[in-house]
Amino acid sequence: MISHRPGLALAYAGQIANGRIKKALAAHGLKPAHSHVLMLLTEKGAMGQQALVEELRVDPSVLVAILNDLESAGLAERRRDPADRRRHIVEIRDRGKELLEEVDRAVAVVEAGLFADLAPDELTTLQHILERVRPGADDGSCAEDT
Repeated sequence: MISHRPGLALAYAGQIANGRIKKALAAHGLKPAHSHVLMLLTEKGAMGQQALVEELRVDPSVLVAILNDLESAGLAERRRDPADRRRHIVEIRDRGKELLEEVDRAVAVVEAGLFADLAPDELTTLQHILERVRPGADDGSCAEDT
């Protein structure tokens, strides 16, 4: 029955992938939300805290908890915007960049296992298809899995 329901097949495969990725992240002391924020900061550079809230689509209190964890671990830092003291700028620290490189290697190992039976062109097609799955307004984000 699951073979005729792509949503169910995706959900089942997603549970498997999610469990393995969480385990790989936990081995590095991170939760999915932590790694998501670090990846965003690496990809986009320093960002305002409000911009992060909007990008992650989370409640500001959720982001504050994530940033508290990242700051305590020396992975990111918040600082006041010199142009507007009410605004916080969030930036990844060198230790965060180093850890993210380690996590990237760990996730690559997980993905190699997950997709071992796919040819490179199939994996590319899968990536393109997954990028087109539409989130809804109430779907939340990966950052909510703190």
